[in-house]
Amino acid sequence: MKISRFKQIGLLALGALLGAALTLNYPAVAQREREVLPVEDLRAFTEIFGKIKSDYVEPVDDKKLITEAINGMLSGLDPHSAYLDPEAFKELQVGTQGEFGGLGIEVGMEDGFVKVVAPIEDTPAHRAGIKSGDLIIKLDETPVKGMSLNDAVKRMRGKPGTSITLTIMRKGEAKPIVVTLTRAVIKIRSVKYQLIEPGYGYVRITQFQEQTGPALVDALRDLETQNKGPLSGLVLDLRNNPGGLLNTAVGVAGAFLKPGDLVVYTDGRSEDARMRLTNAREHYLRSSERDYLARVPAWAKTAPLVVLVNGGSASASEIVAGAVQDHKRALVVGTQTFGKGSVQTILPLNNGAAIKLTTARYFTPKGRSIQAKGIAPDIVVEEATVTAAADSGPSLAVREADLSRHLSNGKEESPAKTEKDKTPKDEKMEKQPEGRDIISRNDYQFNQALILLKGLNLLQAR
Repeated sequence: MKISRFKQIGLLALGALLGAALTLNYPAVAQREREVLPVEDLRAFTEIFGKIKSDYVEPVDDKKLITEAINGMLSGLDPHSAYLDPEAFKELQVGTQGEFGGLGIEVGMEDGFVKVVAPIEDTPAHRAGIKSGDLIIKLDETPVKGMSLNDAVKRMRGKPGTSITLTIMRKGEAKPIVVTLTRAVIKIRSVKYQLIEPGYGYVRITQFQEQTGPALVDALRDLETQNKGPLSGLVLDLRNNPGGLLNTAVGVAGAFLKPGDLVVYTDGRSEDARMRLTNAREHYLRSSERDYLARVPAWAKTAPLVVLVNGGSASASEIVAGAVQDHKRALVVGTQTFGKGSVQTILPLNNGAAIKLTTARYFTPKGRSIQAKGIAPDIVVEEATVTAAADSGPSLAVREADLSRHLSNGKEESPAKTEKDKTPKDEKMEKQPEGRDIISRNDYQFNQALILLKGLNLLQAR
């Protein structure tokens, strides 16, 4: 079925965030052209439906059968298309506003098990020691194998204060790990920042939500106040940022680019899936977003900039990294990014549910498709870790190209799978409390970024 007309702000996300999806797209009603129905296939579907109703070992509700058929139809397309029942659709909208209920785990599906993409800092999951790459094999006493991701996420959600027991398989552990977590209301603030030393600032964006752009501008202005003048350089940390709102990514990139610079363009089958998005496109950025971009300090457009990325940087993060890299505005440092270069559109249905459908691929300003490929950093800096010699097996980190039925690149073959590093995901504070560092001085990638930043500043001064 062809979508001939829809409006979108855009949805770009990695996996699913426990308690709610990470990102949201605002669509209008889509008009659809009639096509010839596949009568024979529909007849087979009806026959199978009837046989299940009459011959299955126990009675099955019609609604359950139809819902599962819809789930299968969408999940069979790619890892990001999905059916959202009314409850999931509502929580998706709440999640993009930065608050939801659950355990604080961003999850995906792998080989029938729930795989932890990243725990969120200062949440029940983070405090319990849940790690990126953990495979959840049981929820309470129920095996996860055979569940859909939506079903697993629903089981992990619940009223704050109630408990759930997770059974986890972890690389390097001979036996499963059993952890009991107490559910809580998870509040995510996506921007965290610190004046590292006179003249040099650090900003971490954990995901791209509705208020991320204004929060970034507030952080830049506060850093300028703390420094008592313009900064000489900035480190922008997008490591383990799984994505978010497309328009927010455009706004964040626009804080560092010149007015009118192309940030990203999209290409799909319908006319409205083909867009060229700049940081000043009037019909795309809402008036409030244009207002916050007008508040960006002048030094943010010119001061040396280093962007940190890794295998957990996906989707909207890759848009920002690709834009500043193509415009030669920043050095991108770290390791290869995840490689999710597709756009998902949320299409509401009449019953209060919705479908999340992949409608386009996106491309960097120079025409690079990162789908199943990712952004290659200008300077590769691996995470420095100390591991036992015996613990040298393959990485448990996951990228877009590793996902079953992943969308092809559209321009070239996907590269061979490579190992990736992940660092703990962090949460934003409104302002940095006195005496508390938000970035570890033992963070090797950050230290290398700071050295490069100072070198860039020296070169610029000369």
